[in-house]
Amino acid sequence: MKTHTLTQCLGAVLIGAALQAQAGNDKIGKTKVEGGVAAANPRSGSPENVVADGFALNLIAQGSDPIENPSDVIQYFGYLANGILTLPPLPPIDNPGVANKTEPDENTYLELDQNPGGPTEGYDYGRRFLFQGHENAGDLAFVTRINLDVTDPAHRITLLTPVGDDKKTHFNRIDGSVFNPFTQTLLFTQENGNAGGVIEIGLQWNTGVRTLYGILGQGGYEGIHPDNRGNLIIAEDVGGTSVPLDPTQPFDAVTNPKVPKNPNSFVYRFVPNDVTDLSSGGKLQALQVSIGGAAVKFVPIDATHPNGDVFSDNQLHLHTLGTSWPCRWVTIHDTDTDGTDAFMNSPARFCTWP
Repeated sequence: MKTHTLTQCLGAVLIGAALQAQAGNDKIGKTKVEGGVAAANPRSGSPENVVADGFALNLIAQGSDPIENPSDVIQYFGYLANGILTLPPLPPIDNPGVANKTEPDENTYLELDQNPGGPTEGYDYGRRFLFQGHENAGDLAFVTRINLDVTDPAHRITLLTPVGDDKKTHFNRIDGSVFNPFTQTLLFTQENGNAGGVIEIGLQWNTGVRTLYGILGQGGYEGIHPDNRGNLIIAEDVGGTSVPLDPTQPFDAVTNPKVPKNPNSFVYRFVPNDVTDLSSGGKLQALQVSIGGAAVKFVPIDATHPNGDVFSDNQLHLHTLGTSWPCRWVTIHDTDTDGTDAFMNSPARFCTWP
């Protein structure tokens, strides 16, 4: 791997604090959402879900459901096979002897024109599917496909990313997912700092799983989506250095416990040479925002800037409802001139404008 050093430096970002991945959903429900509820439950330690009027949750999969093609410790939809399986009420994540929960994070629903196939040759897996990346660490993040038309538990959930000879998938913190209609493939992002990046998986069984680290770079990618021209928009989510919410007081767990994070993530756009084939390469660009005629840039926390850019006027302007600021895309990597070796985007944060 090479580290890509930018010759042009970037304006800072629209994204601030990141949430650490924790043990997550033990069950996935399928429902249509139009509007919200009056008071959503906390992320953990909460009672049953509050559902908007006129809607209901239908159980589609739960953590203890078996995977039809297990691979070493990846045997269940929501757990690794490395301990005791539990259902709600759930014990603490670090409870000894309990299986590690995986987090089926963002879900992508697809209806296909034909059976995509699977590990059982000749079996009809249906036409309706729910894909999800499981946001766990330890080189054991994975991707599953729920075959919604299948009722047989033995074929209900298919693993799309088995482990290798070393019993690892070498994926971590898979977060965003999307179907790219231009390439007819699925894209999954890894929110794993400068070791993250994008995974591409074909719709048909055994059509390949590949990473795009030398095309799209590596960063803490949270989400990804194609625009109507076949370009990819990628949102990064890497938590910056924490500072006390009251900058006049040091952090204290009782009197000053809130810790906002210094903004240090970017919004990217990838412009492919061929929208039908991402391996053709292209240009990775970062969004630069200007306020008052000057580019907003990353401000590191140091003796001169003890709070970085957390309390700056620029951040206030960026996050004020109804404001609009000029922006442009800055090319930070072009495969035609920079090649296709894997590269990290992190050095961009430490650049300054000429």
